[in-house]
Amino acid sequence: MSIGCKIIKEISRPAKELVERFRNMPAANIDDCMGRIAAVDSGIKPVGYKGQLLGTAFTVRVPQGDNLMFHAAMDLAQPGDVIVIDAGGFTDRAIFGELMATYCKTRGIKGIVCDGAIRDYGGLAAMTDFAVYARGVNPNGPYKNGPGEINVPVVIGGKLVNPGDIIVGDDDGVIVIDPAVASKLADAAREIAKKEAAIMDDIINEGTYIRPWVDEKLKEIGCDLK
Repeated sequence: MSIGCKIIKEISRPAKELVERFRNMPAANIDDCMGRIAAVDSGIKPVGYKGQLLGTAFTVRVPQGDNLMFHAAMDLAQPGDVIVIDAGGFTDRAIFGELMATYCKTRGIKGIVCDGAIRDYGGLAAMTDFAVYARGVNPNGPYKNGPGEINVPVVIGGKLVNPGDIIVGDDDGVIVIDPAVASKLADAAREIAKKEAAIMDDIINEGTYIRPWVDEKLKEIGCDLK
């Protein structure tokens, strides 16, 4: 093994039942329960949003504009995984396009999150039951020289992602969840959803939006409420 060239084939994945607890759960509700700092940065956007992305992280680190390790990762990832590619935020050369994404889909991979560029935007946007998130789009194709690493900690949109983390994405963005806190987090996010549903009901049916904390905060900062 040379420095900067590492492939770890086996990783620890959370139970499928634990991952499924986040099914159809809005990323915003999850983030509210994680100090509102859990999302990757807003530069990483969905490519033709097609519904929730949910799965376990299979991480890849590649040099700028090179996809050799992603080619290797496609054959190693398992059904239910989300391939998470740390491409250093480089957007002048695409890491993958429609062909590679289609191969991933046929293998049961749930989606790809890339802190870098993609190409074949129209084809990727038209894919069903497969989510892609990326920082940019560029027709320049990738090199295939390596090195790179598979299943090591990576940074995506400013957030640390470890192999086996739970990945949740929707049209708001992508959340990274440590499986060690996932059960309590799912409970808390469900309660947030119930609370928001009740508030929405009051807004629609009663025309009220009760928020006593607003006046309390205004008083706290010394605002004149006359």
